[in-house]
Amino acid sequence: MNLVSKPIGLHVCQLMTASTWIVIVLALSHNFLALATKIEEDALRRSGWWPSYITSNTSVSHCTWLGISCDDSGSVVEINISRQDDCYYYLSSMNYSQLPNLSSLRMSGYCFPDIIPLQICALPKLRYLHLSTNALIGELPLCLQNLTMLEVFDIHDNQIVGLIPPELGNLKRLIYLDLSFNSLNGMFPITLANLKNLAQLYLQGNSFNGSIPLEIGSLMNLAYLNMAWNSFSGFIPLEIGNLNRLIYLDLSMNSLHGMFPITLTNLKNLAQLYLQGNSFYGSIPLEIGNLTNLAYLCMKGNAFNGSIPSEIGNLKSLIYLDLSYNALSGTIPITLGHIDNIDLSYNYLTGKIPGNLANVNYGAFIGNEGLEKTDGSRRMSRVVLMTILIPLMAISFIFYLVLRHLILFRRRMKSTQSEMIEKNGDFLSIWNYDGRIAYEDIINATEDFDIKYCIGTGGYGSVYRTQLPNGKIMALKKLHHHEAEDPSFDKSFRNEVKHLTEVRHRSIIKLHGFCLHKQCMFLVYEYMERGSLFCALSNDIEAVELDWSKRLVVVWDIAHALSYLHHDITRPIVHRDISSNNILLDNNMQAFLSDFGTARLLEPNFSSNLTANIAGTRGYIAPELAYTLVVNEKCDVYSFGVVAMEIIMGEHLGEIILMLSTLFREDIMLHQILDPRLPIPRENSIARSIVLVVSLALACLNSNPKLRPTMKQVSEAFMAPKLALVKPFYSISLAQLQGNNREVWWEGGSKENSSSPQ
Repeated sequence: MNLVSKPIGLHVCQLMTASTWIVIVLALSHNFLALATKIEEDALRRSGWWPSYITSNTSVSHCTWLGISCDDSGSVVEINISRQDDCYYYLSSMNYSQLPNLSSLRMSGYCFPDIIPLQICALPKLRYLHLSTNALIGELPLCLQNLTMLEVFDIHDNQIVGLIPPELGNLKRLIYLDLSFNSLNGMFPITLANLKNLAQLYLQGNSFNGSIPLEIGSLMNLAYLNMAWNSFSGFIPLEIGNLNRLIYLDLSMNSLHGMFPITLTNLKNLAQLYLQGNSFYGSIPLEIGNLTNLAYLCMKGNAFNGSIPSEIGNLKSLIYLDLSYNALSGTIPITLGHIDNIDLSYNYLTGKIPGNLANVNYGAFIGNEGLEKTDGSRRMSRVVLMTILIPLMAISFIFYLVLRHLILFRRRMKSTQSEMIEKNGDFLSIWNYDGRIAYEDIINATEDFDIKYCIGTGGYGSVYRTQLPNGKIMALKKLHHHEAEDPSFDKSFRNEVKHLTEVRHRSIIKLHGFCLHKQCMFLVYEYMERGSLFCALSNDIEAVELDWSKRLVVVWDIAHALSYLHHDITRPIVHRDISSNNILLDNNMQAFLSDFGTARLLEPNFSSNLTANIAGTRGYIAPELAYTLVVNEKCDVYSFGVVAMEIIMGEHLGEIILMLSTLFREDIMLHQILDPRLPIPRENSIARSIVLVVSLALACLNSNPKLRPTMKQVSEAFMAPKLALVKPFYSISLAQLQGNNREVWWEGGSKENSSSPQ
């Protein structure tokens, strides 16, 4: 009996011992994790990066602090407190050695000069390192080579000096490298050619010298390369032509020379090429016509000679061409007529400006002494005119008499009208492609602006739908005014409206004319059949018709229209009242910006950056106007951000700042804010574009106007090719998109190249 019971007792004892050990191990493991978490929390508290009212509250986990992300065990994996308004702390005040699981560090916008802390080099899991705009000084530490997991390294806009350490070539996982706008010097390290995964390289705004190494041609995944504003010399290596994924190439403002490398014409995906401000010479090769995706070409300020290849005109995607300040000769190819922005000034061009370029500002052609200015009316020469008129008079003398009679009759009508204007004090100047329209016709068509014709009201006036005697349906904006009888107002009004009628953009409502009358004044616009974007989003049927593709195009078109108003005309226009009510849709759901420049018509002394009465629509007005009253382009940028979010969400955000702070604090996912009337996008191209739109919209909504992008930057971002998402669409949060953290969701190496947001 004892022989049997003894082994049983041993077995039970062994089981108890094993269970005890498991409990002990679990307890120790839990205590170890708790201790490690406590060490990390203490490091965060002692850094001084967060206000004391946050760090002193021990009942709140550090994982809930602004900019902190933790894993399931409570260990810190991400710190992102970029673009703070207050700049109080040093980058080196954090004990990085106590954050062993940190994979992402984003610290941008801090003011105190500091060096890159060497402790950062001891973070074994670090993948994303952003230290831009921090007033960093000193040199790049050699120990950065230890960050073997690093994928993104961004230190742009600092004061880093010295050479690029060759050891950076050991960071084999690097996808994104931005060293721009520092004080780095020396030659381009050949070892950087080891970065085979590199997709984006930015070196602009430094003092690099020497030649561009041939080895750069081995960076086969490179899509963006910017080496502008340095002192690089020598030739462009032919090997750059091997970078068949290259989308963006900027070598401008260096000391490069030689002929245009023929291998550059192999870059089929190239969308933007900038070579201005160098010493290139020789002819522009005909093979440049092979760059079928090229949208921007700038070779200003070189010594290119010979004729302009007509093949450039075959580049159907080209919207910007600058060949000014070269030594080009010959005539201007007629094939260039489709290019929206062109500058051929200060060359040796001869002959006539092609008729399809007659509407381009003549400043684009000045400095070409042999070039004949185009006569806008294209009058025939006297000899040709007589050759045609004499046979016509001989064959159809009756027709001549009728024509003469009509001319005399028209002169009498003009004389009578002048007498009426002088007698009645009416200032009338309305026109469209049909010619002059009588004031009485407008009054009759609207039954003296009867309310039944009113289709909308705004801060500057009411809009009426009317059908003119010629059958054309127009929109009349009757303006509120009190100064029409003031002669000085009359003059300024006419000057401003003349300027506005010269605005020509495919996404801006065309202004046909105006009336300045002692009883009323109004503007004559194109009529948009589908009404405002606000109405479309408010109607469930139309909102569904306005699917994701159409909505993205609306955002893209309005961004380009605002960029045009701010940056592409001689006298920039600040809209001041951008809202979904002032974006109109035609039958094809194409968007048009309306009501532009009205503020300048009614406030003659208004100009950008001057104080003015607050104008605009509640919910779209930039917050700084509440206390500064300073109106500039950044006010429009903010309003654009509101509209862009409204298009994505399907409704207005309400109190914007409060809403955004709530969304960021609660870590709302991007897909949760999408208009529920539309399906979640399944196409990668649509998802990418939505991410880009929201990211840029959030940047536009920055409470600090200085940190908002310009509309030109927004427009160019939409023009740039869309790269692949790193994270699944469902896993992207709004907080991750705050500050436009592209590396979270962009991945290098995509072959896509689109000039639209789709």
